[in-house]
Amino acid sequence: MSTEAAVVRPTGGHNLTSFIGRRRELAEARELMSRSRLLTLAGPGGVGKTRLAAELSSRTRKAFRDGVWTVELAALDDNALVGSQIAAALRLPDQSNRSPIERISDYVEERQLLLVLDNCEHLLDAVSALAATLLDFAPELRVIATSREPLGILGEQVYQVPPLSAPAVLDGHAGAIEAFESVRLLVDRAKSVDARFEITDGNRLAVAQLCQMLDGIPLAIELAAARLRSVSVVQLVERLDRRFDILTGGNRAAIPRQKTLRALIDWSYELCTQDEQLLWARLAVFPAGFDVKAVEEVCGFGQINKRDILDLLDHLVAKSLVVAENDIDGPISGDQGRRYRQLMTFREYGAELLESIGESPELRRRQRDHYLGEASQTVALWCGPEQANRLAAARRDHTNILSALEWSATTPGEELAGMNLAALLRYHWIAGGNLSDGRRWLDRMLGLDMHRTPERGTALWVAAWVSLLQGDREPAQQYLTECRSIADDLDDQVLAGHVDHWEALSEVFKGRLEHAIELFGRAAAVHRRDENLASELTALFLLAWTQMYAGQMEEALATCRQVLAESGKQGERWSQAYGHAVMGLCQWHLGQLDEARQSQIAALEIQRDFHDGLCVALTIEQMSWTAASNGRYESAAILFQAAQSVWKGIGTTISAFGPLETDFEQTAAQLRNELGDARYLSIIDGRPALSIDQAVELALKSAHAAYVSPRTATPAGHKNSAAHRTAKSVLVDPYTQYGGPRLTEREAQVAALVAQGRSNKEIAAELVLSHRTIGRHIERILAKLGFTSRTQIASWVASRTKAG
Repeated sequence: MSTEAAVVRPTGGHNLTSFIGRRRELAEARELMSRSRLLTLAGPGGVGKTRLAAELSSRTRKAFRDGVWTVELAALDDNALVGSQIAAALRLPDQSNRSPIERISDYVEERQLLLVLDNCEHLLDAVSALAATLLDFAPELRVIATSREPLGILGEQVYQVPPLSAPAVLDGHAGAIEAFESVRLLVDRAKSVDARFEITDGNRLAVAQLCQMLDGIPLAIELAAARLRSVSVVQLVERLDRRFDILTGGNRAAIPRQKTLRALIDWSYELCTQDEQLLWARLAVFPAGFDVKAVEEVCGFGQINKRDILDLLDHLVAKSLVVAENDIDGPISGDQGRRYRQLMTFREYGAELLESIGESPELRRRQRDHYLGEASQTVALWCGPEQANRLAAARRDHTNILSALEWSATTPGEELAGMNLAALLRYHWIAGGNLSDGRRWLDRMLGLDMHRTPERGTALWVAAWVSLLQGDREPAQQYLTECRSIADDLDDQVLAGHVDHWEALSEVFKGRLEHAIELFGRAAAVHRRDENLASELTALFLLAWTQMYAGQMEEALATCRQVLAESGKQGERWSQAYGHAVMGLCQWHLGQLDEARQSQIAALEIQRDFHDGLCVALTIEQMSWTAASNGRYESAAILFQAAQSVWKGIGTTISAFGPLETDFEQTAAQLRNELGDARYLSIIDGRPALSIDQAVELALKSAHAAYVSPRTATPAGHKNSAAHRTAKSVLVDPYTQYGGPRLTEREAQVAALVAQGRSNKEIAAELVLSHRTIGRHIERILAKLGFTSRTQIASWVASRTKAG
């Protein structure tokens, strides 16, 4: 046993500090106590397991006739003494030669009591064996354990204690941070060292940053609050890169490892095996979340075998050093799997370890090569059914990707690989709505490697593509001129075809439509010979768009049909969405308004999975024009404003798209004239910005609402379906629904059918969607509403329906 005696005490006293937040955690833990006689509160060090256990036991002590007793095991370092500590906690006389377990068993056999075993992680073998024996022996005994990993015995209910809710930096800018639990804890503890402390306009952003950077970990926040006696919040945030040196000097009565942040993390590190310690260090190469495949490929070398990664990762999750989460933004169909992340504090500790063992360069190279391989595969397999999944994967890994590019740009000899990565990420930049990041990294990488190679040629035409979409035409032309020169030097006909492709788009923007049509046709032929269907389809839907503005309507419609047919054969949907959008534009110009609406709806339905901001903005613009042509000026103005939200979010404007700007300006003038300046401006300027998802749902809702007719057959999932009739009382205008969780229209449909008791299979049949897609929608609904069961969804729908 250590020199510090383990503390034993009956529960029921008063804590000296206030208990902040945790309403949901208390409710959920109490519900788990009703299911099992053993509840383990698990979580990383400092997250507040002990305090939650104390509050939980205090609030439930009346239910235990023979009391609530706590054994604090943190300072105990000998498994053999656990039984003695529990016996001492229960104040059992030691006047026989019987073992502690025998005396405890006799005592608890017919008693109704709650035993709290606090800080068990370093004594798991003894605690789990003893708890199993006692629970089996005493039918009215209940146990709450706190530990960084579960006890691992039959019947155990594990509750993973989360950090306190913490604001994002954006919340600091918006000024809405007082409701977050971590902020309330910081203010409460700061006032104990400086009664004058308060949140002001001058420190609000810094408070949000501090709580976020400390991951909402209560102990870290309390240590930070103690520092506020001598420094301001702003000064503390500026120095938080030295958090392990700064966050010291906590409660003097605490055991040593709870007095500094470093000591707390050191304790967790010492409880890991050597391989777990090494993987912890290597995981620091990921600045954001990661999946198991990435960890296997990046971290599975040398001392750690790739095939052992999953087990080691599972151990770190069990020890609360890595957080495992359902990937609610995962694949559109199929197994969603898990993603993992480290709290920032644990990652920074791992980064220090990584530097000390000298593996950082190797890990950074392996990380870059992993994302290089993923990007290469995305390009190779782009023209197929996995497009949306691959875009979603790149979005999730965006921060990791940027980290890989930064390392490549700043490490001598890695510039060419970095340039290749930037070019291969073309669909992530363009279809993924990351134009500004794409342009920045392509420009930077092209400036680092000046060799006239095919790889540079590829990066040049990708950079030209991005620049044209941003409306930056002069740099785009410079890129294409150099790319043409490289293609000529290398006699590379494929590279020349890409130059034709994007010079054609540049010609459209200059109004030279006939020359653009010739170049698009030539480029499509080269892509066809190269068996590059993805590039061919892109050239074709741009050709159709150009043909339309050149007055070749029949040719344009025929080209659109070709795009839709070819993409349909491959299960390709990205070009298909653009094919529908261009066809809708043709139909609007021809006055075929209902057909235009159907094409626009088809494009946006695909975008529910893709979230391609460019296609969404272009399509919603067209929906606005179509609504205006039907005399629906209010709806047209609302759609008009929604499109502007999307344009702003993706870093470009419709003015970048040549002839489209004329249609845009004519419709804007028409709306201003029909609605009057005051009403027009109140709609355009008086509504908050929308996300891409919100804009899509708003536009689809508007399109369906305006054209439902009793004479028109209504496909399942449209406004007259059972799901829509039930869901309409749940739906709220996305412009005004800021006081509660926001369900998209599709999610509201699914929620309504869940409330009717439908199975996933039945909901899929009703909405004409896959079983997997329905499962994904339900995961999102549960996450948004903070629920854990379908029953809770049904109750929520019922309450909203009744309120409506």
